[in-house]
Amino acid sequence: MSEYEKAMRPEDLTRLFVERSNAGDAAGVAALYEEHAVVAYPPGQLTVGREAIRVLWERVLTNRPRFTPEPPLPTLAADGIALTATPPKDGAGARAQVVRQQPDGSWLRLLDQPEFLRPDSAA
Repeated sequence: MSEYEKAMRPEDLTRLFVERSNAGDAAGVAALYEEHAVVAYPPGQLTVGREAIRVLWERVLTNRPRFTPEPPLPTLAADGIALTATPPKDGAGARAQVVRQQPDGSWLRLLDQPEFLRPDSAA
């Protein structure tokens, strides 16, 4: 794995995700996840493991989507575990991640729920 900027605060992960996604760097996106991380994507499915996450993002990024930073909700943290979240601009739910501090002090995603729709927004 190439040397990438590390997230030294849980909140850095969202910024790095947007930067790497917009650069079309699937390996860089995958580097934001722990080796055995779980992503609840595509909808209704789970993608498990950094390599599977890389393959998933290669497919997603072939269409060159553009991501814009979303303002973070307050981070909850305790004992090297944190919950980060952002509200999508359309207001239809939330995005949430459980992240864990690594031995070098950086943070990586462990669980990622990219879209969580409110029950009244699922039509």
